[in-house]
Amino acid sequence: MKKKLSISDIAKSLNISVTTVSFILNGRAEEKRISEELVQRVQKYIAEVGYKPNSLARSLRTGKSNTIGLMVEDISNPFFANIARLIEDNAYKNGYKILYCSTDNDPEKTRELIQMFQERHVDGYIIAAPKGVEEEINALISSGSPVVLFDRNLPEVTTDYVGIDNYGSAYQAVKHLVSEGFKKIGFITLYSQQSQMQERMQGYESALAEHDRDQHICEIPYSNNPEDIMKHVSAFLSENKELDAVLFGTNYLAVSGLRAIYKLGLKIPDDLAVVAFDDHDVFQLSNPSITAITQPIKEISAEVIDLLLSKLKSPSKPKKPQSVVLDTALQLRQSSE
Repeated sequence: MKKKLSISDIAKSLNISVTTVSFILNGRAEEKRISEELVQRVQKYIAEVGYKPNSLARSLRTGKSNTIGLMVEDISNPFFANIARLIEDNAYKNGYKILYCSTDNDPEKTRELIQMFQERHVDGYIIAAPKGVEEEINALISSGSPVVLFDRNLPEVTTDYVGIDNYGSAYQAVKHLVSEGFKKIGFITLYSQQSQMQERMQGYESALAEHDRDQHICEIPYSNNPEDIMKHVSAFLSENKELDAVLFGTNYLAVSGLRAIYKLGLKIPDDLAVVAFDDHDVFQLSNPSITAITQPIKEISAEVIDLLLSKLKSPSKPKKPQSVVLDTALQLRQSSE
């Protein structure tokens, strides 16, 4: 097996000190007043021999790994996937790479993933966190690690947060259904204490209370199995045949919910009007097309990475945590006419 080239090998081949090679590889040549000629000679040599520095060893020497840990509920969900892609692009332009993972809304799994990121020496954390990991995130912050929360907030954690007006978005969606003449409006959501889901429910409840309408709420345990969601939606709709409209609390609930609606033989919007929280390609391609609350994905991702980069660039200048709340838009389509 071919021996892996070390910094010592490079220094010996070029007849310079190991320290000089290390400074050049770690981007400190200008700081240490190393000549441009020598920098170019070292860079040319490592390109010729194909030297790859050990990233973990380098992070231990410099205190930086130039990586960011991104933790979301489910990286396959289009909402999180699109945000992750935009965050990755912005991070890369600023010299950082992203490590992704999915928490599945599981506090224990989230704790293990936080520990994994710590062992990888990531420089900062972007987290859409489930409840139950407040202690671990506060420990990260206390240790000096930059943390930005998004999508859902943790009141017990004091750090930067980026989200949307969940309450107002759900409120306006229900108001739209009322204005279209629908009277029995259901809400299919997750059984969850997460801030964003609670705010969406409160928006639904407030809009109905304002018009003296009864609530019809179905709370489904978190599952990444579409068949499980379909069963819950089918049972709820079968038990509440008087419903003439429904608001789904997330896009993946709506995708499985549409399958359940069609399986029950219901027609949209004649039998049941539908609005989904978060847009999805399926909603535009569906016939009829599905009205959806669209989140400003570009703005969310830009705010998140800008806040984290600001922390990374000025770690010695602590700033008052910012809470950024963005507006959504109700994309009207055929399912709620």
